[in-house]
Amino acid sequence: MKHYDPRTYTVDDSVGYLIRRSAVLLRQQLEAAFEGHGLTFVQWVTLMRLRDDPQLTAGDICRDLNHDSGAFTRVVDHLEERGLIRRERSESDRRVVLLFLTGDGRQAVQAMLPLVVGHLNDALQDLSATEVATLAKLLRRVTARLELPEAPSAPGARKAAKP
Repeated sequence: MKHYDPRTYTVDDSVGYLIRRSAVLLRQQLEAAFEGHGLTFVQWVTLMRLRDDPQLTAGDICRDLNHDSGAFTRVVDHLEERGLIRRERSESDRRVVLLFLTGDGRQAVQAMLPLVVGHLNDALQDLSATEVATLAKLLRRVTARLELPEAPSAPGARKAAKP
């Protein structure tokens, strides 16, 4: 199904633009809210991802956050220095770095959760619980579609052969 027409398309009606704009604004507000709390927002998200999926590697999280690999290595270094995570090389593939949340890391995640949840609740205050659930469901579907290998811009997607 075609939802847009090039003749009538405007950026202000673009779902992609609206998602990106919302994400940028939310991230800016959360980064500011984290100032003075001993963690950056990126550090906290890294800890949160490890809390929610302990099987993730450093590379997985770096790709998930769309973060520069060198900068992400510094994030991991800092978290390890503070004793919030520990790093281990995979026994099956020495190139893979496994990350594990420590007890202190788990406490840091929990300590900042009220701040993050408060900002999310504030951002969504004009929506009903049903609307928030629907929005999350729809965004998961869009994300799943974009992650398919045959999606036009998915990593590893084949480029169409030129005639």
